[in-house]
Amino acid sequence: MNIIFLIGFALMITGFWGMLTQKNMIKIILGLAIVETGVQLIMVAFGFIEGRTAPILDSAVPVKKAVEMIVDPVPQALVLTAIVIGVAVNALALTFIIKMYQKKKSLNITEYRDLKW
Repeated sequence: MNIIFLIGFALMITGFWGMLTQKNMIKIILGLAIVETGVQLIMVAFGFIEGRTAPILDSAVPVKKAVEMIVDPVPQALVLTAIVIGVAVNALALTFIIKMYQKKKSLNITEYRDLKW
């Protein structure tokens, strides 16, 4: 279980490093996606409980013992929501990058100084 937390934190650190050190805007968005994956992995690891089953009530799980036998479905639902939001944010950011590239013909973020004062 601890290895999953370590992998999640390693992904987050790798993504943050990529976002802070790269000048190419697509690589920055890729770093953001890696950070999101690390966060989602950590959230899933927090929701895991050894020896319990999926939150599906059927003949294998009696209703009276369901609280003791199933895991909490809220972290799983939050991760699914985070995945959808992450895909939407990445798509929007890549759309902005495409429009910026069409205007300036460059993906280097240091060449964009239009809104800086």
